[in-house]
Amino acid sequence: MCKIRKWDYNLLMKITNQRQDPNYLAFAIVAAAFAAGGIYGYIQLESLSARIDAVSAKLDGLAATTASSTLALRAAIDQTGVSLSSTLAQNVGAIQSQVGNLSGSLSTLQKLSSIDPELLKKYSKAYFLNENYVPKRLSDIPSSYVYSDSKELLFESDALPHLEAMLDAASSSGATMYVASAYRSFAEQKALKGDYTVVYGAGTANSFSADQGYSEHQLGTAVDLTAFGHKGAIDGFDSTPAYQWMLNNAYRYGFELSYPKNNAYYVYEPWHWRFVGVKLATDLHTMGKNFYDLDQRTIDAYLVGIFDQ
Repeated sequence: MCKIRKWDYNLLMKITNQRQDPNYLAFAIVAAAFAAGGIYGYIQLESLSARIDAVSAKLDGLAATTASSTLALRAAIDQTGVSLSSTLAQNVGAIQSQVGNLSGSLSTLQKLSSIDPELLKKYSKAYFLNENYVPKRLSDIPSSYVYSDSKELLFESDALPHLEAMLDAASSSGATMYVASAYRSFAEQKALKGDYTVVYGAGTANSFSADQGYSEHQLGTAVDLTAFGHKGAIDGFDSTPAYQWMLNNAYRYGFELSYPKNNAYYVYEPWHWRFVGVKLATDLHTMGKNFYDLDQRTIDAYLVGIFDQ
């Protein structure tokens, strides 16, 4: 029910009290119309106010919904951006990894193509080098490292710095030694084996001298060492400080003793050392194994890094 304003009510009461007065008849009619109009206007105003309040409430609700939707949309966009960025980063990382692996493989192949594949083969009575085989790169061993000044000795060029570093380190430690023999061609091996056979007989010669084509010396990476004061002799090398130094340190420079005691190929040769690369020599030293203890497939895996420091 609507409320009648106070001044309207009083006016109506006044009209009612004086309704018997003919002079007030016209006034009453006018007053009644005015009051009715005011009541109707008030009702309309109240209705309009209520409708405005309802619209305002709806607008507030819409604003809240819009704000909530905006935040949700922004969060979704941010999350999508993060997911997209993460996905892209993962894909780029995977591609870079694949490219890196491919690049590494190509680099490995390039290195292998420049390395003589024979350098880590087992030649002692196992593999054969024919009379035409000559190492790709041979260099003169400087005379300061050779016992006899009149004898020219050759060694694999890329391995030569390792040999020089080893002999320098030994000398600095008081274990001076020299190279008595290095690269031997197929023809030299044949001649040497013939001489040994004449002197010692075929059976004895075979125990310490390889047939031509089976000697590590033909690779250009093997040396026979003699200690200072031994006048170039290789016999008795294992009784010198130089030999003990080699047992403890040769692997650091990539060298290993090819024929230790009780090996299955030749007699014990403490003077004969072969360059096989720092990594392989170090692993052999750590495992307490000899080069010929490993299978060829395992050894081949070390070829690509044979000249690495």
